[in-house]
Amino acid sequence: MWAMVTLDGLTVTYRDRPTLHGVSGSFAPGSLTAVVGPNGAGKSTLLKSILSLLPIAQGSLQVHTPRSRIAYLPQQSAIDRSFPITVHDCVLLGAWQAAGALGGLSNAVLDEADAALHTVGLCGFAQRPISALSAGQFQRVLFARLLLQDADLILLDEPFNAIDSKTTAELLALVADWHARQRTVIAVLHDHSQVHQHFPQTLLLARGVVAWGDTAEVLTPQHLGQARLLGESWDDHLHAA
Repeated sequence: MWAMVTLDGLTVTYRDRPTLHGVSGSFAPGSLTAVVGPNGAGKSTLLKSILSLLPIAQGSLQVHTPRSRIAYLPQQSAIDRSFPITVHDCVLLGAWQAAGALGGLSNAVLDEADAALHTVGLCGFAQRPISALSAGQFQRVLFARLLLQDADLILLDEPFNAIDSKTTAELLALVADWHARQRTVIAVLHDHSQVHQHFPQTLLLARGVVAWGDTAEVLTPQHLGQARLLGESWDDHLHAA
């Protein structure tokens, strides 16, 4: 089977230190994969590398779909919510690839934006400024934007962090629907019980690959202990420095 994303000895550095080192493997088309690991393991770095937002120091990374067919949800902390934009306009940003810088938006696209807001449970919120939303409501807006992008490859960086359980459950249902529609989804997560319940594949990172495959075989006490020890060794190195 061909791969959606292929990594071969991928090494990415930050301030002359490797944040990812020698990562090899592939994400199959239509796969649903959680990326887990200790803080500083390179999880967000992996997503940004797939997007070509970070330079590769060694090895290679190939993405077998056009950039226009990739959707990315960054961590909420990376988004400036003070920008004066309405919920509806924020969702419509998901259609910019189709419209272009100077292109107009068709009635069909406007209807799709309304439908996406309905899907995420935000009917009646279209004209509210995003600055007035709760964290959970804003995350629903970002998922509606992803729906409008209709991408082949979807990258989610901590999509359920600091949001309520009801919103999390409803957004997980959207992720399951993408998986059923054979979208490739890669999500950085911290909640291992959530991973066990909803993500059939898991990549356990600790700057390098600790384990990668079926979730039940990856999230074992042995593998998690190995990743934890690696994370502690980074902390010890920083304190020594």
